Amino acid sequence: MRVLLTGGTGLLGRAIIRQAAREAPGVELLAPPRADLDLLDRAALRAWFNANRVDAVIHSAARVGGIQANLDDPEGFLIDNLRLDDALMSAADAAGVGRLIYIGSSCMYPRDHRQPLVEEDLLAGPLEPSNEGYALAKIVGAKRCAAISAAKGRAWRTIIPCNLFGVDDHFGSHGAHLVAAAIAKIVEARDNGAGSVTIWGDGHARREFLEADHLARFLLRILPDLSTLPDCLNVGAGRDHAVNDYYRMIADVAGYDGAFTHDLSRPAGMSAKLISSDRAAMFGYRPPEDLTAALSRAVAACERGRVN
Repeated sequence: MRVLLTGGTGLLGRAIIRQAAREAPGVELLAPPRADLDLLDRAALRAWFNANRVDAVIHSAARVGGIQANLDDPEGFLIDNLRLDDALMSAADAAGVGRLIYIGSSCMYPRDHRQPLVEEDLLAGPLEPSNEGYALAKIVGAKRCAAISAAKGRAWRTIIPCNLFGVDDHFGSHGAHLVAAAIAKIVEARDNGAGSVTIWGDGHARREFLEADHLARFLLRILPDLSTLPDCLNVGAGRDHAVNDYYRMIADVAGYDGAFTHDLSRPAGMSAKLISSDRAAMFGYRPPEDLTAALSRAVAACERGRVN
């Protein structure tokens, strides 16, 4: 199967490439870098699809970022992702691509809603203001996939993962999510002999994190059978933890024995957004059993980056 992978240099994209090489010999991934294929260039996209006939698309490209990045530019996260998705989906639709996996986000779900969140909860209430622009763009993308599938008999499906982390994370960058940011701060504090690390908010907010490689393996397994999936499917870790707990787990893995302080002036985001993966289990998905091993791999990757 020939597959176009967008976002091949990102956290999930790199995991998909890595896992395809290990576990999916029948999948030929085409992952052109931005220099070779600008996903905002409609003419270039049409020409690419005409020159490179593919059986499927895994659309993981997106403008992503943590709480502060979203707060700094909510309009940009909305418009940039709408434009990117529209250009890619229009070209794929015109080329008659029959299978497409669209990577959504748990940010698509309402804030302060029932836990765990199920697929029917989409649009059931107001969104979290700190990432509303990004969430709205993802909801539009998911609804478009469903509309194209219904109207044209395509297998275009949206996978809604929980938060992701992994060895290719943007450790410590402005756009880093919780786990990557926490790893970078703790490793830096350990190496510099700092006595404490600051946590945004009171640390009571709960988050669900999944290693990107675990999601990548599932995506590659279900790709041939997309038509059997519902329009949207949650894929998560099966459990959540408080922000404070993530910092403690990472400190244990990294060998940091300093203290933690809390900056209550900083935003903490949604209080909880655990998603239910019960429906994904019907299609062979199993959440990982060992978070510590995955965190160890991410910490080691951050340490390699600091050395290099």
